[in-house]
Amino acid sequence: MNRDEIFAKIQGVLVEALGVDDDEVTLEASLAGDLGAESIDFLDIVFQLEQAFGFQIGQGELFPENVTQDPDFVQDGLVTAKGLVMLKERLPHIDFSALEADPQITRVAQVFTVDALVNFCERKLAG
Repeated sequence: MNRDEIFAKIQGVLVEALGVDDDEVTLEASLAGDLGAESIDFLDIVFQLEQAFGFQIGQGELFPENVTQDPDFVQDGLVTAKGLVMLKERLPHIDFSALEADPQITRVAQVFTVDALVNFCERKLAG
């Protein structure tokens, strides 16, 4: 399955899960900011991706859990250097360059883009 085919499946999943139009689902679109995903939607997205691609997604494998609650990873509203290292290790499918430039915790949601989902699925299918 090539990248375009993976994107097309993910686009279908997001249209179904989030009730958005397919033209809104671009590689650059953030799930929360641009497509309006809320925390409950992330569970649905994981389930639908598992169904669409036929693989299992472990808890915390696609989206991190409780990172913002750990004082080693977040201090004074900023993701710490240690937090960034941990995120990069646990989530290699995500581009954290924007968060590195401005590590405000409020910006974490913006790194979860459609492109990150495509990268994740590519890695899972190759792996």
